Amino acid sequence: MAVLVINNNRCNLCGQCIMVCPFKAISRQNDKIEIDAGCKMCKICLKNCPEKAIGLIDERRTTVNKEEWRGILVFVEHLAGNIHPVTIELIGKARELADAVRHPVYCLFMGHGISQQTQKLLRYPVDRVFVYEDQELAYFRVDTYANIFEDCLRKVKPSIVLVGATSVGRSLAPRVAARFRTGLTADCTTLEIRANTDLVQIRPAFGGNIMAQIITPDARPQFATVRYKVMTPAQQLTIPRGSIENCSVSPDKLKSELILRQVVMKEELPGISEAEVLVAAGRGVREQKDLALLEELATLLGGQLAATRPLVEMGWVHYTRQIGLSGRTVKPKLIITCGVSGAVQFSAGMNASECIVAINQDRNAPILAQAHYGVVGDLYEVIPLLLEKIKGVRETNAL
Repeated sequence: MAVLVINNNRCNLCGQCIMVCPFKAISRQNDKIEIDAGCKMCKICLKNCPEKAIGLIDERRTTVNKEEWRGILVFVEHLAGNIHPVTIELIGKARELADAVRHPVYCLFMGHGISQQTQKLLRYPVDRVFVYEDQELAYFRVDTYANIFEDCLRKVKPSIVLVGATSVGRSLAPRVAARFRTGLTADCTTLEIRANTDLVQIRPAFGGNIMAQIITPDARPQFATVRYKVMTPAQQLTIPRGSIENCSVSPDKLKSELILRQVVMKEELPGISEAEVLVAAGRGVREQKDLALLEELATLLGGQLAATRPLVEMGWVHYTRQIGLSGRTVKPKLIITCGVSGAVQFSAGMNASECIVAINQDRNAPILAQAHYGVVGDLYEVIPLLLEKIKGVRETNAL
């Protein structure tokens, strides 16, 4: 791996490299120019140094001492102190992995006015919660949050870092991983751990055609992002056993290049992640107007209509209702798929559902192999019969 180095014999401390670096990764320290972990190897400084004092050399990767890195750290995502439920799922998986190798479980919680929510984290099986609280952390700004994240990891030195695959997590995790020159696997569907603490990160690859097993054997910490509704949430403890450690950070790490002008709460669109019952439409639906039949079934069952990617791309269904790798991950108590073939991309987003009922004309469709109950038939014949049966039962119970 190539790295940038400063030739101090040539450098006249003109500061040109500091001014041109777009990532603020170069600074003057004790009459020397230093390049920190924020360097993204864009090489702009290399091209603009008037004294040619910046060079490029090949660095041989050294194997990290894994014994120096202990524990599994979960990044706590929140909005105005309200903890995102993906955090609780990650704590559950972290505890499972940590128990296998006898490691502690940590949480990193940063924000402002979060003390009350911090106590809620102790209800779950965590050993320590590291809290960074400051007015400058009240709203998510990726550069400031990355600074605090890096500061915590350098102090705690966890072996594994788990982050939710949300908009915030997908923005933050790769930036922090880059500072440690370590690996990050996004959108993991399964996590396992080896005796030597190597994290086996499993996720669909090549368009979902294979399930790749990815490890980071030579670097620490190991980063993984996990989607909401993929893991089982942690169970609350009868007696909390964890502790809180309030951490301080130098003011320079709280400085941000992003100027916050206004905060506008985004209108919450109807989603499918929280639904307990889903009726999913696939390519077997012939016309957009036919979705009304499936919508009626979903309403009758107290659920929501969902769809596969092709229907979303045709504009038949809003993107917030898409299930799959490029859509939402769901874990309802009941999902009824109608005319869905069961491609890997779709299945990865719903295979953790408690009960899967599949309706498909093709008896060889992959979805029937995954379903708890399969119906080989035309959805245009099966759904009306199902609606009639449900309405009949309800009318009988109402009498």
